[in-house]
Amino acid sequence: MKIVILATSMLLAVTAHAQAASCENNFQVTGVPMVTALSYRSWQEYPKAKASVVLKQLAQAVAAEGFSGIKINNDLSSIDAFQETSGSGRIQTLRVVARQKGAAVRVDAVFDIQAGQLTSKDAVRSSICKIIDSGR
Repeated sequence: MKIVILATSMLLAVTAHAQAASCENNFQVTGVPMVTALSYRSWQEYPKAKASVVLKQLAQAVAAEGFSGIKINNDLSSIDAFQETSGSGRIQTLRVVARQKGAAVRVDAVFDIQAGQLTSKDAVRSSICKIIDSGR
C-alpha cells in the first residue's frame, strides 16, 4: 500500500511540474543561423493572475531590457518592441502576449532576428525569461 501511495505522489508531482514548466524549459529556437531569420520563443503560465495587470509589468520589463518603440495593445493584450544593437539599422523585434486562460495568464514571448544576424542563445534566453518572469 505504501508503494502505491508513494508512486501516486510521485506521479502527481511530475504532472504538476509539467504543467508549471518554467520559461527556461519552454525556450526554443527556430531557423538556420546566418541563412534564415531566427526566432527565439518561450512561454509560462501564472495561476490566479489578470492579463491587464501582467501586461503592465511585462511592458516595464521590456523597457528595462533596452527595447525601443514599445507599443502596448490592450485589446490584443500584447506588446511590440524592437532593438537595433549592431549599428546597421537592421532591427530585431520582440512580441510579448499575456492571454487570460480562465483564472490564469499565459505569457508568450517571441524575439526575431534577421537572416545574417547572430546572437547568444543564452543571452536571449536570459532576457526573454527576465521579461516573462516579471509577470509574476
